[in-house]
Amino acid sequence: MPTYGNGRRVAIVAGVRTPFARSGTALRSYTAIDLGRFAVAELVQRTALDGATVDALVFGTVVPNVLAPNIAREVALLPHFPKTLQAWAVSRACASANQAITDAADQIVLGHADVAIAGGAESLSQVPILHSRGMSDVLVAASRAKSLSQRAATIAQLRPRDFVPITPAIAEPSTGETMGQSADKMAKLNGISREAQDRFALASHQKAAAGLDDGRLTAEIAPMPVPPAYEEMLAEDNGVRRDSTYEQLAALKPVFDRPYGTVTAGNASPLTDGAAAVLLMSEARAKALGYTPLAFIRSYANAAIDPGEQLLQAPVLAAPVALQRAGLSLQDMDLVELHEAFAAQVLSNLHGFASPQWAARAGRSAPLGEIDPARLNVMGGSLSIGHPFGATGARILTTLCHELARRGGQFGMLSVCAAGGMGHVMVVERT
Repeated sequence: MPTYGNGRRVAIVAGVRTPFARSGTALRSYTAIDLGRFAVAELVQRTALDGATVDALVFGTVVPNVLAPNIAREVALLPHFPKTLQAWAVSRACASANQAITDAADQIVLGHADVAIAGGAESLSQVPILHSRGMSDVLVAASRAKSLSQRAATIAQLRPRDFVPITPAIAEPSTGETMGQSADKMAKLNGISREAQDRFALASHQKAAAGLDDGRLTAEIAPMPVPPAYEEMLAEDNGVRRDSTYEQLAALKPVFDRPYGTVTAGNASPLTDGAAAVLLMSEARAKALGYTPLAFIRSYANAAIDPGEQLLQAPVLAAPVALQRAGLSLQDMDLVELHEAFAAQVLSNLHGFASPQWAARAGRSAPLGEIDPARLNVMGGSLSIGHPFGATGARILTTLCHELARRGGQFGMLSVCAAGGMGHVMVVERT
C-alpha cells in the first residue's frame, strides 16, 4: 500500500511539453508565460479536458518576469479556463516544476481539489538585465523631480560606470560559487574522471537522438511555430547532437576551473527555453471522467545540504526517505530518471546512492545500492535535451511515466538536484 495519499491516490493522467531550444535560438522571442500557455493549452486539447473541471493550476519558474511574477495566474487566464481558476507560482530552483506537481498533488490528497494542472516554464533567452544601483538611484530621483531643470540636473549625475548592466549569475548567493564550479568540486571529491563525464554525456545525446527518431520523445512534444515569420515549426529539441563523438567531447576545454577542472560545455546542460505541464487527478475523478492514468504518485521527499559542500548532492539524502515512504527499495525500480545538470553531478549522485558514508549521513544502516545503467535515463536527459530550469521536472515525470507504460514496468523513481543545495525525489507506480 502506498504511504502517500491517505486513501486518495493522485493519478498522473497526461503530460506534454514544448520543444526545448537552446537559449538565443528558435524560441528566443517567446516569454516564459507564452511557453507555459502553449504547453497547457496543448495539454487541454490533447486530453479533451473541460477547463471548467480544473480546480487549481500551479506553475514553477526560476527567473520570473518582474512585471508578471505569478506566471501560474497568467497561464490560467487562457480562454480554456474560467477566470475564477485558482493559480499560484512556486520556485524551488531547478526543482520548481516538481514543487508545483507536489503542491497540486497535496491539494488533491487533502480533498481541496480533484483536478489540477502543474508544471513550469523558463525563457533563458529573456533573462532580465538589471541597472546598476547608481543608475537606479538617479532614475528614481529624476522621477521625483518637480521641474524639467531638476530632472536634467539629476540625470547629469550619471557616470559611465552607471550604464554597465548587471546580468543575473547562476551562482550561489551564500558562497559565490557557480553551479559549474560546484560540479567541478564534486567531480574531484567523488573521483569522477573527465572520461567518465564525457562518455556519459555522449550516451545522453545518443539515447535522446534515438528517442526523437523513433517517436518516443517527439510524442510528448507539441511543435511550436518559430518567430518572426511563423512559417516553420520546431518539432523537436534542438540541443541534441546526433553527430557528437567522444573525441569531440574530449577535445573541449574546461570552462569553470580552467587549469584543473573537468566540466566542459559538452558535459554540462545548456541554457534552454521551454515549458512542460502535467494533468493530475484524484483516482476517483479520473475514473469518473473516463481517463486511464499513466501512473500514480506513490511518494516523494525533499532534502537539503550545505551549499558550500557538494551543492548538487542532496538527492542522495532525499532518495532513502522517498523510498522508505513508498515501502520500496532502489532495486524495485524498473526505471530511474536523474536530472542531468552536469555529468559530474549525475555520476556523483550515483556514487552517493552506493556509498556507506552517504547512507550514514541519511540515517540509514546500508546504502541504497547501484542503479543498472540499462534502467537509467533511457532516453537521455538534460545534457542533451536541455534544461529550462522551471520546466525540467515536469518533462522528466512525463517521460518516466510514458516509458514505464511502454515497457510494462511497475515502479519508477525520478531525482532532481537544485540550486541552494536542494534535492527532490519522487516514486511513481503503475497498477
